[in-house]
Amino acid sequence: MTEQTPISRPGSLADAKMPKASRRRFLQGAGAASLGLVVGFHWAPRNAAAMTGRPEMLTAFIRIAPDNTVTVLSKHLEMGQGSYTGLATIVAEELDADWAQIRAEGAPADAKLYANLAFGTVQGTGGSTAIANSWDQLRKAGATARAMLVAAAAQQWKVPAGEITVARGVLSHKSGKKASFGQLAAAAAQQTPPADVTLKDPAKFQYIGKKVARLDAVAKSTGKAQYALDVRLPGMATALVQRAPLFGGKVKNFDAAAAKAVPGVLDVVQISNGVAVVAKNFWAAKLGREALQVEWDDSAAEKRGSEQIMAEYKELARQPGLPARKDGDVDAAFAGAAKIIEATYDFPYLAHAPMEPLDCVVKLDGDGCEIWAGDQFQTIDQMNAARVLGLKPEQVKINTLYAGGSFGRRANIVSDYIVEGAEIAKAYGKAPVRLVWTREDDIQGGRYRPMYHHTLKAAIDAQGNITAWQHRIVGQSILAGTPFEAVMVKNGIDHTSVEGAANLPYAIPNMSVELHTTKVGVPVLWWRSVGSTHTAFATEVFLDEIAAATRQDPVALRRKLLAKHPRHLGVLNLAAEKAGWGKPLAKGRMRGVAVHESFSSFVAEVAEVVLQPDGSWKVDRVVAAVDCGIPINPDIIRAQVESGIGFGLSATIKPGLSLTDGRVDQSNFHDYEVLRIHEMPKIEVHIVPSKEKPTGIGEPGTPPVAPAVANALMSGTRQVFRALPLPEAVKSA
Repeated sequence: MTEQTPISRPGSLADAKMPKASRRRFLQGAGAASLGLVVGFHWAPRNAAAMTGRPEMLTAFIRIAPDNTVTVLSKHLEMGQGSYTGLATIVAEELDADWAQIRAEGAPADAKLYANLAFGTVQGTGGSTAIANSWDQLRKAGATARAMLVAAAAQQWKVPAGEITVARGVLSHKSGKKASFGQLAAAAAQQTPPADVTLKDPAKFQYIGKKVARLDAVAKSTGKAQYALDVRLPGMATALVQRAPLFGGKVKNFDAAAAKAVPGVLDVVQISNGVAVVAKNFWAAKLGREALQVEWDDSAAEKRGSEQIMAEYKELARQPGLPARKDGDVDAAFAGAAKIIEATYDFPYLAHAPMEPLDCVVKLDGDGCEIWAGDQFQTIDQMNAARVLGLKPEQVKINTLYAGGSFGRRANIVSDYIVEGAEIAKAYGKAPVRLVWTREDDIQGGRYRPMYHHTLKAAIDAQGNITAWQHRIVGQSILAGTPFEAVMVKNGIDHTSVEGAANLPYAIPNMSVELHTTKVGVPVLWWRSVGSTHTAFATEVFLDEIAAATRQDPVALRRKLLAKHPRHLGVLNLAAEKAGWGKPLAKGRMRGVAVHESFSSFVAEVAEVVLQPDGSWKVDRVVAAVDCGIPINPDIIRAQVESGIGFGLSATIKPGLSLTDGRVDQSNFHDYEVLRIHEMPKIEVHIVPSKEKPTGIGEPGTPPVAPAVANALMSGTRQVFRALPLPEAVKSA
């Protein structure tokens, strides 16, 4: 790799020289003849301003071993979303492999080879980009590998390549000659890769669009899957960190005597984010941390509570913000309106709370650093670890393991848990170190979906048409102060704060979307479906309020406003049809709808809610329709939509995070609850057939569920619901 300048502060890429990609077309490493065939593909630069992938890349995705296994190297983290299976399916399709021979493993941290085309020159997983940015890339890689195998067979058999067929991992000729991929791999590695290959006609797909078994299912079911907590190295120590109880607090001084007296504690070291207790095992580290005496400097810490912060947000919303969208003349439309409808919506801070909290293993030696983690942002983490260790990024090797969930938490620009692990390993210096965050550590001292306040106002004419729409959003910027700010924050607008609102598809002639970006000391981060977690609720619930005020059917109103958006309309119509929209419901049952686009995928959901005589209620059924382009694996798509609905329902019916005097009140699943199995509704997922390129599905199922549920409650109770979480009980109409 080319030399890179170390980062000047955590997460800063602005001062770093990103790696320049090689122009070689293929990687054929030394010993390829004995190891098998390794295939990659070169990509030309694209428009950097569009953040769609500008690097000249050398990528190596396929390894065919003599034992006939085909391993797909995944540049994307497998954290439960099915990326290993989806990406391998694309390769297997073009390669004409047998699914039984397909394997997948995490690619090494190397942005030259494995950059995410949606992120530019950064390797990482997020934004539902895994399939979308790899579709063309992996199809061509698979087709190229196939062509090289065919060329090798033609050369050995002395027959024309055009007479060779490939099916289920076997090459055949009409003369009766046959060979497996493994038998031809060494010879194929010596072939000159073709400059161009013909991709398979979608009508002939054998795997894409079909259900194939997940590659990670057996390992996860039998306990063979390796997570960071499973890593064992000789002499390895375990570390826990005592962090400031207030965000922005710093260590003033500490007394380690009592902690060091705990049996099993090996050392106590100060790092930039607190004080770490290093011990022989987790329990000793935990007891040592409890005995540790730390005095904190809270002079620069955030000391406001969430109620105080929200009150300040509401005052800000009274004034115009920075324009994120401005169509037509909103003021004139309001001046001539027959009716004006106004509403405000509030959203709390939310934690990610993945089942596997943050953890990593760091080993230092004379050659550099090796890290084991469920790593979501390999390039960022590699550079930040190098910075704190005084190394070059290429001296930091990252082994990407499975992650037990993330929802965005492991993709943070400051690489908090990776940097802490590196700092502890450096300060301790005697053995590899495993850093463990407890769930309490992450819920009380982590990074959160920002708290938001929205105000909306609509102008209605005498015929009930919406003539103007004004939307103001108040909240923290996720991108401010990060290296992405220079590229993704334009004219003061963080697009993650307004996505789903600034690109609202409804045909309203006069529209204004404004943003107030606040400065609060609470660390924030993207959370599954990012801006759409709050904008979808505000816009879709407000639209139902307008429908009620103008006596229009919510689906009919959306159909009228989406007439020029066929993909939105397609999922809306399919969900409404499958849910029986317009048909009578049994007493006590209510129905609501929402439709939303996020990450270039389109999802509509209809929620059925059952209301009990005492005012309690439960979501009984959700019907979802999704258009995510060509469906790679319908079974995984359904699973991800179901998962997104469950995740969104947690934020719909369970309390979020609250702060008192700057401290997070919640600590674990007993007071920061997530949806339980018995609370999960029946879910139907219907996939719209499509010939469009595939887009993401890990996140788009989440945004529509909360507004669909709120709209169902509103339809049956004639009450408005403008804050999340929704109340546990409501009044009957």
